[in-house]
Amino acid sequence: MRLERLALTGPAGTIEAIRDLPDAGRPLRGVAVIAHPHPLYGGTMDNKVVQTMARAFVASGFAAVRFNFRGIGGSAGTWDEGRGEVQDMLAVVAQAAADAPLALAGFSFGAFVTSHVLSQVWGVREVTHVVLAGTAAGRFGVAEVPQPARARTLVVHGESDDVVPLAAVMDWARPQLLPVTVVPGGGHFFHGQLPLLKGLVARHLQATA
Repeated sequence: MRLERLALTGPAGTIEAIRDLPDAGRPLRGVAVIAHPHPLYGGTMDNKVVQTMARAFVASGFAAVRFNFRGIGGSAGTWDEGRGEVQDMLAVVAQAAADAPLALAGFSFGAFVTSHVLSQVWGVREVTHVVLAGTAAGRFGVAEVPQPARARTLVVHGESDDVVPLAAVMDWARPQLLPVTVVPGGGHFFHGQLPLLKGLVARHLQATA
């Protein structure tokens, strides 16, 4: 896996990003843009769940772009309660995945942001895969997944998540008839179960190839 550091242009200024790439010579299936957890509670693009999802995408032939929301690391700006963070991710999509098949992924608050980005880009360009882990339903207004995108969407949640209760995710998913993959005994950060998470993502990417 190769790593490139990027400085992209966002609505609040520079967006710090990293692009993880498969080994040279391997054809790319597309570009995955991955959003990190809550900026005010230590969330960054180096979060272990975000890195795990990036590795799964790269192992499946994607470039994986993870980035810091405004005000985090080298990204300019300040926290904007989710509104500006959606615009940040849209800017990353526009610049880092402009001419390639697009996949979207997010963890916790990042899954909330990803849901709104998906709602805005769906129908404008094709989104081949979606991964939402530890989706912050009940804490934020997570958008519904567009009906045609549901077969391309993997929702993963820990059974014992004490940050976002599984019941809150089920309440969000139920009206959509959107399946939720439950990790038995899993917590919010999937401690000790990151290899399992990686395998679930890789299997989803293979099944919806």
